[in-house]
Amino acid sequence: MSAERLAELPEAELVILDVRWRLGGPPGRADYDAAHVPGAVFVDLDTELADPPGPGGRHPLPDPARLQAVLRRAGVRADTSVVAYDDGNGAVAARAWWLLRWAGMPASRVAVLDGGWAAWVADGRPTTAEPAQPAAGDVVVRPGAMPVLDADDVAALARSGVLLDARAAPRYRGETEPVDPKAGHIPGARNLPATEITGPDGRVRAPAELAERFAARGAAGATPVAAYCGSGVNAAALVLAAEHAGLRSPDHPVALFPGSWSQWSSDPSRPVATGVDP
Repeated sequence: MSAERLAELPEAELVILDVRWRLGGPPGRADYDAAHVPGAVFVDLDTELADPPGPGGRHPLPDPARLQAVLRRAGVRADTSVVAYDDGNGAVAARAWWLLRWAGMPASRVAVLDGGWAAWVADGRPTTAEPAQPAAGDVVVRPGAMPVLDADDVAALARSGVLLDARAAPRYRGETEPVDPKAGHIPGARNLPATEITGPDGRVRAPAELAERFAARGAAGATPVAAYCGSGVNAAALVLAAEHAGLRSPDHPVALFPGSWSQWSSDPSRPVATGVDP
């Protein structure tokens, strides 16, 4: 959704989630407190859009009851639309988008602000430091509306379909690993960095451009496709991009491996591949 379109939507029918976050900190709450989109509610990736780190990875899927409480605090109702934004490449906002879809919200009522915070400010839109005080929502979280794979599932899909790794190329190749136990990638995975989803202006590329990038990795037609990244955040951007490009419908989205590399690499029994080849 463009900043122009977001500014036109009636406030009474809308919930805006500010999910600014950066790997290694500091937390995005300070950015929100300094300035944010009017009416936006801050939601923290680490503590509200994920469960604590553990066997399920660095950002496991949140407990449904916890997620429901977070969304109700933000004012999400059964009849509202939700738009999420961050100040990066849109991946954290895509994680929020994916979770809302996973929780059962219709595709037509969940969106990501194209270009995020930077686009909103660049367009000269109003900002505020006043925290939002929404009325409590009544949304009911019904998990399972988006396909989720575990480690065994992705190992099999890497052989029978297309498994996309959304991390930066040096991490995929195993040249560096700043966060997780091992460097490399899941054998058979193909690298499509989430940073390729957006152009130089920070906005999402045109559907035809995205389709070309997916096709170059073999993700076209009816081929089964799944995505992973470091901890299940950047991969959500690939799920969103596949829908935006028309490669997948909302009823048949790309599957997500939430545990991603953080879970895979912590298991010594799981194989690791390095280099440019899958």
